[in-house]
Amino acid sequence: MEYKNTIITPLPDEQLLNEEEKIWRVSLPASAKEFFLQYSGLIPKKNIFSGKLPQDQERIIERFLCILHDTQNHTLGMYDIDVILTQLAERLLYSEDILGVELLPVAALFGGDFVCLDYSQRRENPSVCIWHHESSYELNPSTTFITDTFEDFLGMLYSKDDIANS
Repeated sequence: MEYKNTIITPLPDEQLLNEEEKIWRVSLPASAKEFFLQYSGLIPKKNIFSGKLPQDQERIIERFLCILHDTQNHTLGMYDIDVILTQLAERLLYSEDILGVELLPVAALFGGDFVCLDYSQRRENPSVCIWHHESSYELNPSTTFITDTFEDFLGMLYSKDDIANS
């Protein structure tokens, strides 16, 4: 993946990812695990995507979120997934009876929304959606489906240069 020199270090290791999965009570897809092990917190050069429907607008990724051991002593700790989960809490849940996450934020979008792995329908193979901050409420998140897999989502990304060259 092409990116600006923006990876947030230290990168997570397998042990940290496994600990986070236990806390979140989900299993990350293999493609997401690989991504966070290599590119945690990066700002991609290909940072634009749009949904598969004609009415879907282009969205811009500000930055992929990161997974850090110590968020309090890191200047970019506010981009840690656990920090975002704490801030948004019940606005990312459909039911208070569910243990673990249903929507796991993985990227911050321009305008305050997030790209999330959506575990609400499939606990093993999450789809990818946009979580809308302005229309989400406690136990009533507002989402828009993007694609079936994280790997597909990464393949959808493009840049302004791609548009100019097409």
